[in-house]
Amino acid sequence: MIAELRLKHYRSYGDDSFEPAKGVNIIVGPNASGKTNLLEAILMVARGKSYRAKEADLIQHDADWARIDARLYAGDERTIKLENNTAIKKSYIFDGKTYQRLTHAHTLPVVLFEPNHLLLLSGGPEGRRAYLDDMLEQAQATYGSLRKTYRRILAQRNALLKQAPASHDMFPWDVRLSQVAGKIVQARTELVNEFSLVFPALYQALSQTKTNVTLRYASQWPPDQYESNLLKALTNTIDTDRLRGYTTNGPHRDDLEVLFEDYLAQETASRGESRTAVLGLKVLELELIEKARNIRPILLLDDVFSELDGSRRRALTEHLQKYQTFITTTDADVVLQHFTDDCQIIPLARS
Repeated sequence: MIAELRLKHYRSYGDDSFEPAKGVNIIVGPNASGKTNLLEAILMVARGKSYRAKEADLIQHDADWARIDARLYAGDERTIKLENNTAIKKSYIFDGKTYQRLTHAHTLPVVLFEPNHLLLLSGGPEGRRAYLDDMLEQAQATYGSLRKTYRRILAQRNALLKQAPASHDMFPWDVRLSQVAGKIVQARTELVNEFSLVFPALYQALSQTKTNVTLRYASQWPPDQYESNLLKALTNTIDTDRLRGYTTNGPHRDDLEVLFEDYLAQETASRGESRTAVLGLKVLELELIEKARNIRPILLLDDVFSELDGSRRRALTEHLQKYQTFITTTDADVVLQHFTDDCQIIPLARS
């Protein structure tokens, strides 16, 4: 949990400090007052990266550097520096030691819930794949490296597909891609299977209905056969892949399916049903990361409260009481009615 936060030349903040409470913090202000920038800075402290911008955009336009200083309630201190010379240089300082890269052990567990997430079920499968991968990256120390390796090999294979057919032997790339893909599909499948055990009851509790909602990981082959089957498919479809200029098989084509009474959510679910399902997934995300890391995640809610109706606000409130939570809003009254006096207001003025 973050006890103190200071932002210098970061986005809309010249030199501003905050002292968040351990519980619920309501960040209130008009549009363009820097509410989302503040959440983004907290995410930078936790994971070392923004969820919405390039690093060059994090530095104020009239400055050559930006800095975020944080002190945790546990006493740890951490600093993130961004310097814009000929290129962006980023460094991390944890308790006096400087690092150029943020390891999994140095990250803080954090869950972000923002308006685009409400479109998770109605949007394309790439968003749902990223959702699974982001969770696994926080929960498992090695998954981030696995994810990067797969992306790199896939990009290299796609680049080779666009070159002359006889210039490269694709089989070594196919073998390596299949090996990494098998591990990714195994991890994703295990996660979805774990969620599927509790999601139906959670959805019914949140929606106060008896609707049967299930989760399924949609893939071409079972995880224990994935590596061998993908290798065969990559070999058999090489001509098609060359013609199209990209790899047509692999976990980058899979999907997380949410089914309402055995029908896909994007085909049958109402707006309210979809939002309740996404809310349920976010609750499971909190619990998964807390269990995996043995630390309660920081919860960031970026203008989501106003997007939910009263029953869903109450349901969300019940699940976030034990977490350090940051909620952005233009109307504090919308949020305050769901809490006791045990919350802190962080007022912001228009930049």
